[in-house]
Amino acid sequence: MSLLRFFIPLFLTLCLAWPAFAETEPETEAEMPVGSEQPKAAPLVISLDDAVRIGLQHNRQLEIARLDKRMAGQKVRESWAAVLPHLSSSLTYSRTLKPSLIFLPSTIFGGTGGTQAVEISSDNSSVASLNVNQNIFKLSAFAGIKASGLVRQISDESYRETNAEVVTSIRRAYYDVLIASENRKLVEQSIARWEQAQRDTDALFRQGVAADLDTLKAWLSVENLKPDLIRACNGESIAATKLKVVMGIDQDRPLVLSDSLAFKKIDIPESVAAAYREALDKRPDVRSLALQVETENEKVMAARSEGMPVLSAFYQLEAQTQFNDDTALDKTRWPVSSNVGLQLTVPIFSGFATSSRIEQAKIGRLQARTRYEDLKAQVRADVELRMSNLIEASKRIDVQSKTIAVAERSYHITMLRLREGIGSRLELTDAELQLQTAKTNYLQAVYDYLIAATELQKSLGRIEPPGQEV
Repeated sequence: MSLLRFFIPLFLTLCLAWPAFAETEPETEAEMPVGSEQPKAAPLVISLDDAVRIGLQHNRQLEIARLDKRMAGQKVRESWAAVLPHLSSSLTYSRTLKPSLIFLPSTIFGGTGGTQAVEISSDNSSVASLNVNQNIFKLSAFAGIKASGLVRQISDESYRETNAEVVTSIRRAYYDVLIASENRKLVEQSIARWEQAQRDTDALFRQGVAADLDTLKAWLSVENLKPDLIRACNGESIAATKLKVVMGIDQDRPLVLSDSLAFKKIDIPESVAAAYREALDKRPDVRSLALQVETENEKVMAARSEGMPVLSAFYQLEAQTQFNDDTALDKTRWPVSSNVGLQLTVPIFSGFATSSRIEQAKIGRLQARTRYEDLKAQVRADVELRMSNLIEASKRIDVQSKTIAVAERSYHITMLRLREGIGSRLELTDAELQLQTAKTNYLQAVYDYLIAATELQKSLGRIEPPGQEV
């Protein structure tokens, strides 16, 4: 009975307090919502130079090229080992399990005849030695050193080429975002113009000047542009994603581009011949292949040197001891011996291996020379193509910049005629199309010029790694 007196008031108290608790529970959830979204990161405002700088810091291909440079440096260091002294030491210990015997005439020991076995080995023996070897004359070693130095220069040029490719890809991606953004703005401007035309048509319809069909056409003109706006927005988003990828930054970080799609004229060579000379002098792939030809020459020399004599010097310092188990270590003797000398190795016949390697090296040299000549022809065509594209885009910009002003004036005149009731819907549609086309063509020409300028700079070898700009 006492338990009932305790539990009944407790139960009633909980029943009365539950509604208040249920009302306060949503407030608790509102204060600490489960699975609430984290605050979005602040937009990253970047210029073209900022995008290049960030991309060069995070690009994985460029990091691989940096590691290749370090590896080439270590290969040069390794090649010097053939002309530097080689120092080695050794310590040998052996335990005698069965002693060595020598048979001596028994008369030595007071016998009457025959032989007697005598143990001549101790229980323990040890030898410590120090060896020094130095090549004095070895042509293949010097050829290897020179070849490894050329390989390091090739890796430097490979790094420059990778840097140029990364910078070019970042600039292209940046310009892609700019042109996509401008295309979206053009569609938005076109929609805004048609919405204004729709309002003007509605006003004319209420005045009895325009027909109901004109209002329907104005409404359709606006609605037909909305799919274009959706596509333009999606294209801008895709271009921004690609830019983030080449820059190596987080995909969730929003970007804001501070530069605009503006015409910036660059200095170009006076002629294709001048551009070709500049490209041969500066392009990393051309310089790399020229170094490759030199490397193949050194490989031929190295293969020939395998048939030449090799002269080397050596020095050996040795200490040895023997002692039985009953002898303390501090009582053992370590007599020291040393010797020095020269070794001359003369190859006589290697089963035609040396001559075969010489021929292989010569073939490799011919291949490198052929690739070099082929690359020079490709460079000539590439430079001519890039300059042609740049000049064409520049001329289109001059034409389209004048066309835009005329198209805008034509559109405003047509709009005024429509408002006054003397123009037609067909005239406005045609004027809008001409204005939209003029602006689109101008932006495309500017974009093509910037892309052509970027590609031309790469073709001329003008893109240098940070800290190496001329």
